[in-house]
Amino acid sequence: MQQKVEKTEQNIERCLCLNCPSYSSSCKIKNAHQTTNQPSADLLWRTHYEKMFCAFEKSNCIHADKGCICDKCANFRDYNLKNCTYCIHTGGTN
Repeated sequence: MQQKVEKTEQNIERCLCLNCPSYSSSCKIKNAHQTTNQPSADLLWRTHYEKMFCAFEKSNCIHADKGCICDKCANFRDYNLKNCTYCIHTGGTN
């Protein structure tokens, strides 16, 4: 059964979203201020974050699937996720 990914510092550290081919260099530059040094208490209340899209909403920056690495992520395995492209579709796609 697919579980909801917890918004924890450990899961953020294990997240591979910023290494995804769909996450362009311009996205990384545009969102650098948001994807570093966020207090974990702040993350719990966020609905959007430009990282760990399986726990948050889709990206505001990624608009095309240029390759998905979700299935390589420890969070994907540990939470029994079945979908992919969480960055483009909130909740991912089959």
